[in-house]
Amino acid sequence: MIGKDVIAGFTVAIVALPLALGFGITSGMSAAAGLTTAIIAGFLAALFGGSRFQVSGPTGAMTVVLIPIIHTYGVGAIPLLGILAGGIVILMALFKLGKIINQVPWAVVEGFTVGIACVIALQQLPLALGVHKGSGVRSLPIALHTIQDALNYSLNWKTLAIVALTLFVKFSYPLMSKRLKIRIHIPASFIAIITALVVTKVFSLDIASIGDIPRSVGGLNLVGISTTMISHLLWPAFLIALLCAIESLLSARVADVMAHVEKENHYHPNRELFGQGLGTAISSIFGGMPATGAIARTSVNVRSHAQTRLASIVHSCVLLFVVLVAAPVVSAIPSAAIAGVLIGTSYRILNPRSIRESLKTTKGEAIVLIATALSTLVIDLIWGIAIGIALHFILKPIRWASV
Repeated sequence: MIGKDVIAGFTVAIVALPLALGFGITSGMSAAAGLTTAIIAGFLAALFGGSRFQVSGPTGAMTVVLIPIIHTYGVGAIPLLGILAGGIVILMALFKLGKIINQVPWAVVEGFTVGIACVIALQQLPLALGVHKGSGVRSLPIALHTIQDALNYSLNWKTLAIVALTLFVKFSYPLMSKRLKIRIHIPASFIAIITALVVTKVFSLDIASIGDIPRSVGGLNLVGISTTMISHLLWPAFLIALLCAIESLLSARVADVMAHVEKENHYHPNRELFGQGLGTAISSIFGGMPATGAIARTSVNVRSHAQTRLASIVHSCVLLFVVLVAAPVVSAIPSAAIAGVLIGTSYRILNPRSIRESLKTTKGEAIVLIATALSTLVIDLIWGIAIGIALHFILKPIRWASV
């Protein structure tokens, strides 16, 4: 069991590394801030949270919320913002609000999962196509502009080849290992990344890699904390806390379903909120930013056969090791390989068979699922969930016939 957790944690860390760097920069802070968040929040949420599989850190949804706040109040507001948001999430845990949030209808959860899977896949297009991220704020316009830019400047076939190779290895390795009767479990994502790295080096392919990695994590930062800013930051902190709570609990819920966890062993929502709130507060005052449970990394963790929270703790420790020791080696991993792993993970999250079964239940639930997915993709996560829940209650009194 320990061996599986160590391998899963290592695999998740490799996937989490470029995401932490990217989200740190995209938010308006720094690559070091993203790594600090993944290390500190990831460790604390795993240790004190209520999920066996949850992997926490900076996420795309949180970045979208943070960008206008940092633009308005500056990076110096993040420590106080993180303390306020983390404190609100901890209060949610103490008042046992986790069970309320956990009552989100399953059709909404499935729609959210579909929407997030699409968003995660779209976010990989710049890395997969070997171009800069397109202009825009929301995922869909950014993806469309990214594709347009790639077509205008000609496609990078070497990058696309590495993405294809990564996907091929990721999906074919499990079948190959079963036929060869390989008893030692090695996650397909890890094998795919190593294969892509070796091919890139052997054929001297000139494609983008993860690149320079900060060689230190953040330190204690209380300079920007001023009580006069509390009134200005309360509402943004509430929005961040709400996003943190909803995204984390839904991610933990989806992870339990993916892992086929029995009901009595499901995650503990209030404990999960406590861990996420603590992680957000501490990482923010040590140079990081607010964090949430990350469904992409959590899904990779589950698919890598993690058994306990040790895998998430190992993930944070590996990231710390990378920062302090192994940065030169890891920096050579092709960005396209990371994109391929996450596109493959998005497909796994999507689970087309499950979607088909869900759409065959009732018309009302099918409408809720589709509306939630589209809203999450086109608008954002919070609006997607809000629209889905509203539709659920609007359609609930109506006795829809089975499809």
